[in-house]
Amino acid sequence: MTIMGTYFTNDLFTKLVYLPGNYFLQNLRTILHSKFFLFYWNSFYVAALSTVLCVFVSALTGFAFAKYKFKGQKGLYYFILGTMMVPSQLGLVAFAVEMRNFHWVNTHLPLIIPWAANAFGVFWMTQYIKGAIPDEILESARIDGCNEIGIFSRIVMPFIKPAITTLSMLSFLWSWNNYLTPLIILNKVEVFTIPLGISTLDSYYMTDYGARILALSIGILPLLVIFIVGSKNFIKGITAGAVKG
Repeated sequence: MTIMGTYFTNDLFTKLVYLPGNYFLQNLRTILHSKFFLFYWNSFYVAALSTVLCVFVSALTGFAFAKYKFKGQKGLYYFILGTMMVPSQLGLVAFAVEMRNFHWVNTHLPLIIPWAANAFGVFWMTQYIKGAIPDEILESARIDGCNEIGIFSRIVMPFIKPAITTLSMLSFLWSWNNYLTPLIILNKVEVFTIPLGISTLDSYYMTDYGARILALSIGILPLLVIFIVGSKNFIKGITAGAVKG
């Protein structure tokens, strides 16, 4: 894909490309003259805030389901799991109407707040906490006078670091690549994220596929860095979660 980003658009449709072309600087100039780095920043902070919100709420909810008993617990848990089977596209129209009623259209809030209700995150944390943290440790902490907030922050969170790393990487990836929701909610170029912003990289007379492909190559760099840095913990979390689940 990076090699294709070094060619003129017409060359991509007239021949097979194997070696880098000589149109790299022109495509890069097209990207730099656009608002690409604004799109980059928008995607980064939306993905970062979404990830923090998803992990925090999922960890709290998973801890509650795994280590507490309350009325309607199983029914609520299975209801949350059931929402994973419903395609998100089914509720897209209603979601857009709600965002308009909240006056959140053309803001990044619809791309961040819904991540607080992540069914997969709740399932993942519940299963991991059930197997990773013995009840005896929590009871010992309570006997020593530790309150529930202290138990969660000082005992639970350190135990579930691999699960947090895995969910963080997945959440960041899903948020970074999110295209459909921004397409429905965002109309102003200034608030576009990368998936939408790349579609604006055109010349005056044609769609500039060469610049778009190069922009895609630049757009995946944060994902590559994250997976290279966190791959060890990611695999550890996936493996441990599979065994504990």
